[in-house]
Amino acid sequence: MFKLSYFKLFIPTVMAVMMAACASSPSASPSPSAAPQDKSVTLLFNVQSPSIDPHSDVNYTAVRAGVSETLIKVNKDLKLEAWLAEKWDSKDGQHWTFNIRPGVNFHSGKAVNAAAVKASLERALKLNPSVKNALHIRDIHADGQILTITTDKPFPEFVSELVHPNTAIIDTTTTGDLPSGTGPFKIASFRAGSELNLDRNEQYWNGKVKLKHAKFMFNEDANARQLAFQAKTADIVYRPPIESLELLKADSTVKVDSLPSLRTHQLIYNMNNNDLKKTAVRKAFDNLINRDEIASGIMSGQGTPAQGPFLSDFPFSPKYITKQFDLNAAREGFKQAGYTVQNGKVANPDGKPLHLTLLTYQSRAELPLISQLIQANAKELGITIDIRQVDNIDEYLAAHQDWDLATYSSITVPRGDASYFLNAAYMPEGALNYGRVHVPELTGMISQLNTTVNEEERNKLALKAVTLIDQENLQSFLVHPNNVVAYRDYVHNWVTSQSEYYLLTQDLDVN
Repeated sequence: MFKLSYFKLFIPTVMAVMMAACASSPSASPSPSAAPQDKSVTLLFNVQSPSIDPHSDVNYTAVRAGVSETLIKVNKDLKLEAWLAEKWDSKDGQHWTFNIRPGVNFHSGKAVNAAAVKASLERALKLNPSVKNALHIRDIHADGQILTITTDKPFPEFVSELVHPNTAIIDTTTTGDLPSGTGPFKIASFRAGSELNLDRNEQYWNGKVKLKHAKFMFNEDANARQLAFQAKTADIVYRPPIESLELLKADSTVKVDSLPSLRTHQLIYNMNNNDLKKTAVRKAFDNLINRDEIASGIMSGQGTPAQGPFLSDFPFSPKYITKQFDLNAAREGFKQAGYTVQNGKVANPDGKPLHLTLLTYQSRAELPLISQLIQANAKELGITIDIRQVDNIDEYLAAHQDWDLATYSSITVPRGDASYFLNAAYMPEGALNYGRVHVPELTGMISQLNTTVNEEERNKLALKAVTLIDQENLQSFLVHPNNVVAYRDYVHNWVTSQSEYYLLTQDLDVN
């Protein structure tokens, strides 16, 4: 069974974890947890952040750590909610008026007015091409607390784009290296890729902040995060190793949240590869993916097999034919694509066996295991897959083309609407279009979606686009992972959000 082989990779570290865990076995009457006396909390996150600049950091740390805030936020029901903008309005979907909340100051002490918001948005547009492509802003005008924005075309979903953490509002007049935001926490110090230390914002516009200090630490090794949590050097651990969940749940001093996320793990095909740019080849390859094994084996049940980019209960998810792992169907698919199959092995029309490079990364510990599973299944057909692990998958995919396949994970519906992912992953200039997808028919559908206001019509258009993505097998969607967080019982008001945008909040407390 493959299950035996993929666990070999982690046996030493898992054993270390188990030994450490046994040293403080929950079944051996765990000692009560004591809340930090200095009203502090330490959160251990799974992705390193090389920068704390909200306009360029793909890890969104400034917003997640409560340093910076956006004009609009998304609530637990995935509905838009006022934040630094008290209210907003547009009569035509192109000309927008925002009332900037009065009485808000940056951490620098400077007041937040429309001019400051304008300067911050213009900085984001200048520094981040993805923000520029997403917002389609033609001009911005500031007058007191009134901000008016005109987009370069009718763009009904414009306001929802302002939820994105890369649009967070900061004081552009400060000269230091650390951003001055408006959130409940001020930056005390930051070490890239290591830790962010925070102090309470005593002047927070929305009232009292319960914690006095907070530390946001980064470690991409799931087992190292688990060890740190066991050693009580962290109070909250984001995405502990899945194999440790039963151990954590058995500890009466630990609380574990696990809920379906809005995230989808996917396999990106590089359309510059002569084989993978063929729809029939991608469809044949998809049969090599054992989604049930991924969800139940690798994910230990903490995920749902994915048939498409979105959870099945969204109105823009088609009624898929369930995708099955089937080696014979894969062989037949390659035959239909013009490939030869001899002794069960596949060769391309030139007679050469397929040899592919698959990129993966460690911050989501299951992705290397999923890569190994795909590698093993492909080997059954004589397809060689070299697995390469990279430190920063976004930077690598954006800068290099020496890969054929890549595992990736993204939040596909952060605001309850399909347009974010469709624009990011399939438009030619999309920030997540690492596979260089360019399907003119799909581009037209998404462009029409971007100018459609009526929600029912938008859902129909999105459904049409997602159906085309499925027909063309532009990517293979693997699993919808659960969002898993473990924290000590003295931590109060922790909320595991589906959007994953808001972690350290004004209400988070210890006692």
